[in-house]
Amino acid sequence: MRLKVTPITATPTEIKYHSVSRVLEISFDDDTSFTLPCEYLRIFTPSAEAVGHGPGQEVLQIHKEDVTIIDIKPVGNYGITPTFSDGHNSGIYTWAFLYKLGAEYETLWERYLQRLVAAGIEHRALLQH
Repeated sequence: MRLKVTPITATPTEIKYHSVSRVLEISFDDDTSFTLPCEYLRIFTPSAEAVGHGPGQEVLQIHKEDVTIIDIKPVGNYGITPTFSDGHNSGIYTWAFLYKLGAEYETLWERYLQRLVAAGIEHRALLQH
């Protein structure tokens, strides 16, 4: 599932990783803040490994419920590259991309769960519904 990112001017004022709850908390200079779970960030990685090199080449990311972030590196003045506990470290999460992931969390997460159901893949969140 390729996400279109529209340009934004908001930039982070603070980024905190909470290892116990496995969430990345990010606050922007427009007074918006988001709490993004590691699993969510991992399944929506912007790397070519997941999104492919063109429409229709997306790879559904599965079994990432227990993934954590083990390192976060800045990328210039425009993003970060997290290293996840499953070894994945090739996605550049730009500020605009992180903002979009936060702003559209509920819609994107529900769409992801629907894709899992369609693929016949079990997930903890589906068992709670």
